[in-house]
Amino acid sequence: MSIRTVSIRRTAFALAISSVLYGGALLAATTDGTALPASPSAPNDVAGATPDASAGKAKTMEAISVVATGETRQIQKVTIEDIKALPPGSSPLKAIDKLPGVNFQSSDPWGAYEWSTQITLHGFDQSRLGFTLDGIPLGNMSYGVTNGLQITRAITSDNLSTVELAQGAGALGTASSSNLGGTIQFFSADPDSVAGARVNQMFGSDSTHRTFVRLDTGDYNGFSTYLSYDHADTGKWKGYGDQKSDQINLKSVYQWGDGNRISLFVDDSRRKEYDYQDLSLTSQRVLGWNYDYWQPDWAQAVQVANAIAGKGPYPAALNGLPADYDKGDVNYYAGGGIRRDKLIGLSGSFNLGGSSTLNVTAYNHDDRGEGQWATPYLASSPTVPIAMRTTDYGLDRTGLTSSLQFSLGNNDIELGVWGEDANNNQERNYFALSGQYTYLSDFYASEAPIARGFFQNYDTTTRMGYVEDTIHLLDDRLTVNFGSKALNTTTTATSLFPSSYAAGRIVASNGFLPQAGVDYKLDSQQDIYASYSKNMVSYGILPFTQSQAAFDASKGTLKPEQSQTLELGYRVHGDTFEASADAYFTRFSNRLLSVTPCPAVVTCSAVLNNVGSVKSTGLDLAAIWKPVEHVRWLNSLSYDNSKYQDDYLDNGVVATAGKYVVGIPTWMFTSDVSYSYGAWSANLDGKYTGRRYITYINDSEVPSYWLFNAGLNYDLGTVSVLKDVSLGLNISNLLNKHYFATTGTNGYVASDPNGYNQTLQAGAPRQFFININAKL
Repeated sequence: MSIRTVSIRRTAFALAISSVLYGGALLAATTDGTALPASPSAPNDVAGATPDASAGKAKTMEAISVVATGETRQIQKVTIEDIKALPPGSSPLKAIDKLPGVNFQSSDPWGAYEWSTQITLHGFDQSRLGFTLDGIPLGNMSYGVTNGLQITRAITSDNLSTVELAQGAGALGTASSSNLGGTIQFFSADPDSVAGARVNQMFGSDSTHRTFVRLDTGDYNGFSTYLSYDHADTGKWKGYGDQKSDQINLKSVYQWGDGNRISLFVDDSRRKEYDYQDLSLTSQRVLGWNYDYWQPDWAQAVQVANAIAGKGPYPAALNGLPADYDKGDVNYYAGGGIRRDKLIGLSGSFNLGGSSTLNVTAYNHDDRGEGQWATPYLASSPTVPIAMRTTDYGLDRTGLTSSLQFSLGNNDIELGVWGEDANNNQERNYFALSGQYTYLSDFYASEAPIARGFFQNYDTTTRMGYVEDTIHLLDDRLTVNFGSKALNTTTTATSLFPSSYAAGRIVASNGFLPQAGVDYKLDSQQDIYASYSKNMVSYGILPFTQSQAAFDASKGTLKPEQSQTLELGYRVHGDTFEASADAYFTRFSNRLLSVTPCPAVVTCSAVLNNVGSVKSTGLDLAAIWKPVEHVRWLNSLSYDNSKYQDDYLDNGVVATAGKYVVGIPTWMFTSDVSYSYGAWSANLDGKYTGRRYITYINDSEVPSYWLFNAGLNYDLGTVSVLKDVSLGLNISNLLNKHYFATTGTNGYVASDPNGYNQTLQAGAPRQFFININAKL
């Protein structure tokens, strides 16, 4: 059979640019609704402020901040200085892990290994959060390519300026259809105004080496640009293989007149990662923290495959597992992931005179990827009982965001739109293996499969419009804002190969998703605030993972997931301190889960079902204190009580009412102290993460743990022709703690009292990294 007769379309970026004209018409039409769907629905939200304008505003911050004076919701920020304190190449998500409410996990020390990266916020997992880069939507940054890409593939962390976290309600105009529980906005740095070059070279544990080079043209009559290249290669801290990435970034900016600017951002990323084996509580206890894939031990993997087929015993290494443990599932020969991304964004901010500003961003994203797993459940030949199973991805997105901002008296008014067209292919293929292999390459690009599991194509259109008014009263002591957005996402699935996956069309739509907030300045140092928001998330591809019959039966009654969030907070800041306290209540309704809604004695198909609601209440406390000159001490404390409110049917009643939400720690505490004096700077941070349940009825959990990291930097100044020369040392997991990092990598189950579900990733041990920085 031919498998490449249908290919994902590639949308020309020129269409996105030409759509600027259409975007202007759409923006003008939103006042009477003619350019929006009849009943649109809005899922996410990060402010419609132009990314470049917001970025410039954010760049005035010199360090981490837990206070955003005048904002009507909880907003906190970290800057490039906080990212630089991490090992070079780290995900910026690691930098915000010290902020209250944030739980970021990864099994590598940089937070870059995507299968294991996970972030939760105020009771919501990553699939229900919103992410943008300079206003460009990144989707939910999932491992399975559906609607975006990870921030580490979108931009090199060295080229960021600021990360802004809204723990409850993100800004109304955020381009996201997955934001129920918060938004994270990333902002790229502008090119340097002075021509030059910068280099960062890192070496470290497990044969790690990374090289970052950036060239800046400097400013010439308003025009400036930079071009950077990043290459990273590190061996896994356990098992066989390495993880490699190559990334190119380009940013060009042209500024003229009074506040006019155009910027172009280009990203090209290529990543290859050997996987770490998923663990269960039992497999870790019996086989140890360093247990990993069999690779390169082909003989052991073949023995497992033969044992599954009833042709002999399992390897002796597995004998310690319980008799009822699935030994065929505990380990495989190898796994890996390959991703190739191209992201282009063209943004403009134009002063229309008076107080009016028009912001427009057009973008295009192209992804091709493959997830690999050497499966013992399909033979390549009579003599090779293992085959390569791949999940092959193709995604093309083109979109436009546009906003108009103007003032009328005390009113700051903003209205805007977001539109995106996405085409996504997902396939499950099986390829023949001839025997042992110790390489990582794209099978789909070079070979024909011997079998296929499914081949789905998804066309998704997203349309969002919003309007917001911010009123300043009492000599700017009182700020009130209110507005609403409308969102409509339509997904059409086509099955290109007969399988258990469904085809059809489904729409998530809501025409009124309000948001309101108020902030009152008690004095020059204190303010209080409150906010309310309602959000909705699109269905994505989840409904089509059912059988056709189940999809047809459920699509008419499904409702998109929604949340309503109320926040109350207090902020205070002085010359040597700043602090914030934020209390929140969230009701998450229409939670969707694939279930079998009948007793075990009755046969029925699995369906996507509404399994009820979740209530979350919590408190975030954060404080930064500078007790003496050169010392900064950050402390944050988070309490989150997120519980399911309903039981549901899945081959009988699953008693989840009153149980804690999986993967969410109730308590977290972070303490981070940094010191700088003269040429020296140092930092030490520690974080406590409370226990996390890994079953819906809470009969299995991973324990709490403390994790510490340290860093030291010495600035040598000018050395010969080199400027700003510095040496850095980072130590991750300072006390060499054994702990479970990511949970739910293979999903959660209702009950697992024996700890058999292989859905955990072990955290990396203590590692050392040395880096050298210089400018020319």
